[in-house]
Amino acid sequence: MKPLSYSLVCSECDSVYQPDEVIYRCRVCGGLLTIKYEYEEETLNLLRVWRKRPLSVWRYAELLPISDESKIVSLGEGGTALNRCVRLAGEIGLKHVYVKNEGENPTGSFKDRGMTVGVTKALELGMKSVACASTGNTSASLAAYAARAGLECIVLIPSGKVAFGKLIQAIIHGAKVVQIKGNFDEALKIVGELCLTHPIYLLNSINPYRLEGQKTIAFEIWDQLGRKVPDKVIVPVGNAGNISAIWKGFKELYAIGLADKLPEMIGVQSEGAAPIANLIKKELNEIEFVEKPETVATAIRIGSPVNWKKAAKAIRESGGTAETVSDDEILEAQKILARREGIFAEPAGAASTAGLIKLTRIGMINRDELVVCIATGHGLKDPEIILKQFPKPIEIEANIEALMKILPSNG
Repeated sequence: MKPLSYSLVCSECDSVYQPDEVIYRCRVCGGLLTIKYEYEEETLNLLRVWRKRPLSVWRYAELLPISDESKIVSLGEGGTALNRCVRLAGEIGLKHVYVKNEGENPTGSFKDRGMTVGVTKALELGMKSVACASTGNTSASLAAYAARAGLECIVLIPSGKVAFGKLIQAIIHGAKVVQIKGNFDEALKIVGELCLTHPIYLLNSINPYRLEGQKTIAFEIWDQLGRKVPDKVIVPVGNAGNISAIWKGFKELYAIGLADKLPEMIGVQSEGAAPIANLIKKELNEIEFVEKPETVATAIRIGSPVNWKKAAKAIRESGGTAETVSDDEILEAQKILARREGIFAEPAGAASTAGLIKLTRIGMINRDELVVCIATGHGLKDPEIILKQFPKPIEIEANIEALMKILPSNG
């Protein structure tokens, strides 16, 4: 199913722009842009083509806005496991809980889905340099894909606010890493100004092509569930591009007749950085940004999410909701995922499970519903938090007698 055409459309006023324009916001109203498709061919033909390809982002090439397949920049992203979590489900009183482990992507987070499409589009547009602001995962991913494509990469990060595991990824891949004395929102403003005044392609989630890659999470969930749609999808929310992208993916499957229903989208934020959750819970029309966001979940430590309107629309349009969780609840969920299901997620990635536990406890999720939590990044992204939480390994003398003294009694 090749798109007959696709165009850039303002998500607020519906102004239309050509796909080869380097533009990030609507020139009429300043709204964010989205990709709109018109399709040809039968969906049956599409399914035949997909069956021949491995599960990955590019399995769904017919639903992605790339014209020149020879320019695709890939590291084998996508195809991440959808784990049925029987022990977790049983512990909280549910029957059907799944965790989509995005930590299995090449650089350890869901950002790789967006970067394979975004960096490919940069090549199609003839760009030589790419840039982003980041709390960590975006910089790691962009640096890797820029290196793969042979592009110069510039990343701005908040000084002292990026987990070590993510920072070293950006450094090793050769990006120009610049720390600013400010938070993520300030870094994004600066890098946005840079890309508007220089021939540098911006690859934060303000870029609609990046979100096209991230929508493949929805396609894979549908595929992995035997072409079924879950009742609820729970997503950690920071800059808010991912929840809107996943919703877009499910809507496209529904629009072309491959899905028979749509899921409820649930966004989860930390209490210290929860502008979108507060917007939804208070039923507001305008968001109240958080000037100094703070949370142990560094990947979602964002107070002024650029995609808030898209995220709020996705949540409300789907009949979903948003919830806040404490840092303690996030860290407990991280431990439960690791010790009950063998899934090691970074704190932000565990926020969806923390939300699942809380929402189940307050009666917002029914026992028989099929729920998918998105674990957005691998736990090794932020190893320091583990060392702070747990005692160091016990040290003993090198003999069996010393070992037996510390082991639980066999009797």
